[in-house]
Amino acid sequence: MEINQAVTHGINVFIFDWYWYDGRAFMETTLDSGFLKAGNSRQMKFYLMWANHDVNNYWDTRLYKYHDDNVIWQGSVDRAEFEKICSRNINKYFKLPQYYKIDGKPVFMIYDLPNLIKGLGGIEQTIDALKWFREETKKAGFPGLDLQFTMWANNFNFSGFDAGKDKNLKNEMIRKLGFTSATHYQFAHFVNVDDDYLTILEEVKREWAKIDTTFELPYYPHISIGWDNSPRTGKSAVVRNNAPQNFEKGLRMAKAYVDSHPRQAPLITINSWNEWTETSYLEPDNVNGYGYLDAVKNVFLKP
Repeated sequence: MEINQAVTHGINVFIFDWYWYDGRAFMETTLDSGFLKAGNSRQMKFYLMWANHDVNNYWDTRLYKYHDDNVIWQGSVDRAEFEKICSRNINKYFKLPQYYKIDGKPVFMIYDLPNLIKGLGGIEQTIDALKWFREETKKAGFPGLDLQFTMWANNFNFSGFDAGKDKNLKNEMIRKLGFTSATHYQFAHFVNVDDDYLTILEEVKREWAKIDTTFELPYYPHISIGWDNSPRTGKSAVVRNNAPQNFEKGLRMAKAYVDSHPRQAPLITINSWNEWTETSYLEPDNVNGYGYLDAVKNVFLKP
C-alpha cells in the first residue's frame, strides 16, 4: 500500500536509513521483509543511506534530559568492519534491479562523515577505504559508485584536514575522498528551524546558491516537511506554518533548481516518508490527510 501511494503521488525512489551496530545490520527487516517482498516493489527504486551515527539517550524521552551523551551503540567502524559492510551491500543490494543507480552507478549515501573518519583512523585512512569501496563496486560489474555526501552546515573541519572557508580546499577534500554527489538530510542540519516555513525556504535558497558557487560536485536539492522532535526529547525547535501548500512552494523551488541544472540527474530528496518522531513525514495523518502527498503530485505529475 505504501509503495502504491508513493508511486501514485510521484515518489519513485525510497532512501532507506540503514544501520550497522555491534557487528550486524539493525532494523534491516524493514527493507528485506517489507519493501523487497512487496509484490509491487519493482514499481520504484531504493537506495541506502548509511546512518552511521552513534545511538545515545536522544531516542528516549525518559533518559534524554539526564544523560543525553551516553553512547549506547557506536556508529563508527574500523577498516575490517567497513569492508564487511561494503562487500555485503554490494552483493546483497547493489545488484538488485530495484537499486537506484545514476549512469549505471549504485548510489550510496553516508550520513556522518566525521564518525566515518573517526572509526577508520583518520582522513588518509578514510580516503584509502573509500577508494577500496569504489574499486570493489567496479569489480562487481558496475561502471563505478555514486558516493553521496550528506551535507550539514557549510564547513569542513575534520582531523587532518581543515578546509575552513577555502572552497578550493573543500573541493580537494571531496575529490580525495571520492564523493561524487551531495544532498542534505534535514533542514534542521543547516538552518534555524525554529521559524516560519516560508522564511526557512528563503534561507534554504541562499544555501543552495552558496553550494553552487563553492562545490564542483552535483548537489541534489533537499526539501524537509517540518521539524519537531519533542516526541523524542520532550522539547524542541518547531517549524511553523509548514502547511501542505507551503511545502508545495518548497517543491517548486527544488524543481526550478533541478531544471536549471540539466546536466545532473533530476533527483530531489525529501525528509521524510515516515519520520513521525521528528514530525516530518509525507504519510497521511488526521490533520492534513493526503495534503503533503498531494503537494508532490501537484508539482511532479500534473501538467
